[in-house]
Amino acid sequence: MSANYPWMRPRRRGLSFFCVIGSFSCLAILAIWYGMNSDRDYIHPILTQLLPAGHCACQTSTTFQCSTCVSCSESSTLQLSASPSWKFQYPRDARNEALDQTQCQAAFQGLFEDIARGERYWRAHDGGLVTDDLDDITIQPGMVRAFISQGHLHVVTARAKGEDHRRKILGVLSSIHRALAADRDRASRRDIEFVFSVEDKVEDVTNAHHPAWVFARTPTEEGVWLMPDFSFWAWDNPQNYIGPFDQVVDRIKRVDLPWDEKTPQLVWRGKPSFAPKLRRALIEAARDKPWGDVKQIDWDTGSNVLRMEDHCRYMFIAHVEGRSYSASLKYRQACKSVIVAHKLQYIQHHHYLLVASGPNQNYVEVERDFSNLAEKIEPLVADTDLAHRIATNSVKTFRERYLTAAAEACYWRALFDGYGSVWNSSVNPWSDRTGKERGLRYESFILLESPKMFEFTADTAMSGYA
Repeated sequence: MSANYPWMRPRRRGLSFFCVIGSFSCLAILAIWYGMNSDRDYIHPILTQLLPAGHCACQTSTTFQCSTCVSCSESSTLQLSASPSWKFQYPRDARNEALDQTQCQAAFQGLFEDIARGERYWRAHDGGLVTDDLDDITIQPGMVRAFISQGHLHVVTARAKGEDHRRKILGVLSSIHRALAADRDRASRRDIEFVFSVEDKVEDVTNAHHPAWVFARTPTEEGVWLMPDFSFWAWDNPQNYIGPFDQVVDRIKRVDLPWDEKTPQLVWRGKPSFAPKLRRALIEAARDKPWGDVKQIDWDTGSNVLRMEDHCRYMFIAHVEGRSYSASLKYRQACKSVIVAHKLQYIQHHHYLLVASGPNQNYVEVERDFSNLAEKIEPLVADTDLAHRIATNSVKTFRERYLTAAAEACYWRALFDGYGSVWNSSVNPWSDRTGKERGLRYESFILLESPKMFEFTADTAMSGYA
């Protein structure tokens, strides 16, 4: 046949070539899919290199310019003259959620850096915030529109996609209410209206130039405002009970070992598939190292699972971002251990207090691909006195000051004030259209049946009231 029709030979060779290329492409796609979704301990290094960065833009990271924020003062309009007669004392003041504005500024210098940044941004770009800026934000699942009027929290709109969203929304609302309830000047507080999101990433729900309150941001997402994440109130899900953050800290303090009794290894447990490129780089960098105890977990079987407090039995604890920020950092900072973190891409409200070098060093920073992990860890394993100093600085900075209940409440009120300083609209608690309240008070909102919270609007909720 081919002899009779020689013109078909090139065509067949071409088809064969495309078949081979197609087969290799399919195999490559399957291999990459497997690498991204597998939680196995080991996949071949070649496959690891082929994995795309995915949700983690591994070539980018955040560098904090305020490297001495444990002693610096932000250029905020909220800056007050601290009273020389009062100083923050742990544990006396750690749970005092009613510190006044002057005490908050004296106790937590550097904590309010991102609020000051937000103020500067909105003054420079639009001269302030107005109601139209909020109206431009489409309320997506995981978002809430609310306002504070006469010191009370009201919910206007809330959307939740399932129980996880609902729990996180309640955590944020409850934290806001707690900060307001402890405010000595609550009745005279300026009215503000705002939108917040409980999603992991800004881009999941809104534009980076919208004034939404979020848990974390990248350096280029300048329009948003940082707020403490939901787990300061409590973090619980059907598979894993954790509890309120200060309760976790209490458990950790009871079981935290003396330094000399800690295991001189780097511990990490997690699911590689959450951020495969990043997390598998850590696994490989620590593989077969005498100082490495880095393992993947299997929630179905319970394999390699460690309780939060059990991490404290190690001298070194690795921190890795996941899909975006990782709320677990603050739990690791509750241990008297050395936190080892790659260069972070996402900023949370307390990250400005991270110090990577110098006398105030409170964590160890490595490259995002963990290429210098051994170089950073091995001298500390050899000189545990130096490691002990870093761990002590971490405890003094975070567990005993900037991650206390007092600091969280102070941050919330500073956020209300900073946001309020550029809020140029009034807040009308009444709807001109319906002649009823625009928002449902927090105290009533939390009593709603769960399904009613999933697609909540105050207009609908208030329709049954005369």
